[in-house]
Amino acid sequence: MTRILEAELAVTAQCELAEGPVWDVSRGLLWWVDILVGHVHTVDPVSGARTSFDAGDPVGAVGLTRSGGLVLALVDGFALADHDGQRLTRVPGFSIDRAALRFNDGKPDPWGSFWAGTMAWDETGSPPGSLYRLTPDGVITELFGDVGLSNGLDWTDDRRLFYYADSTSGRVDVFDTDPDTGALSGRRPFVTVPRADGDPDGLTLDAEGCVWLAVWDSGELRRYTPDGRLDTVVRLPARQVTSAAFGGPDLGTLYITTARQGYTDADRRQQPHAGDIFACTPGVTGRLPFLFAG
Repeated sequence: MTRILEAELAVTAQCELAEGPVWDVSRGLLWWVDILVGHVHTVDPVSGARTSFDAGDPVGAVGLTRSGGLVLALVDGFALADHDGQRLTRVPGFSIDRAALRFNDGKPDPWGSFWAGTMAWDETGSPPGSLYRLTPDGVITELFGDVGLSNGLDWTDDRRLFYYADSTSGRVDVFDTDPDTGALSGRRPFVTVPRADGDPDGLTLDAEGCVWLAVWDSGELRRYTPDGRLDTVVRLPARQVTSAAFGGPDLGTLYITTARQGYTDADRRQQPHAGDIFACTPGVTGRLPFLFAG
């Protein structure tokens, strides 16, 4: 039987589009972005202390670096910054058409690079987006195109599998990866979310190799075993569930981001905690986040 859990309110964030949570082990902080307004947030779950900075542009994702700084996917390119957002510097020589596309979700990979994908502003998948990789020496490569809405991504600990969600397709796909280089091959469907249920959004893997998938417009975070079986559903009082990350001293707390994008006043009254951060303890731990080596 599918296990049902309930998430509890962790942070009254009231973001329009909270996304991309990541746990900062060295500082004991949870990071996330509010994409469209371009804000990068942190919270200390112990003290409740919060910080934020304005990236100056919409920001699709934030990652941590091995040197203690940040790597960012801004609206049309990549950037590096200090941990407090100071000395934000764009990676030169690359940009996408920001009038038609924007960067969305992204993460550092096990090899020290940073991956992030794009989507059309109108969210119809036209023009198509792509998935890109930024290497530590500043080289940016398009890994593949024909993406509708690039979303959740993560790798297994043995570096042999890569999970990737294209929301427009309604699927999470899995690739084989070269454990030495990260090269992709053998793309195939992992799970399909029925259109009536919502859209696959952000995702993270736990220490058992299971996939926790945020399902947009469902009010649910879903856990799938490596063979694609649904075994746990976390319910939230906000329908626009966007992503999740494990955190806390033992990596045993699952933090879940939500949104209220396009909501009317009536929608916000009905879902007053849409755009907040939620948490639950599912009885399984996560893994340390991968770090960008640049």
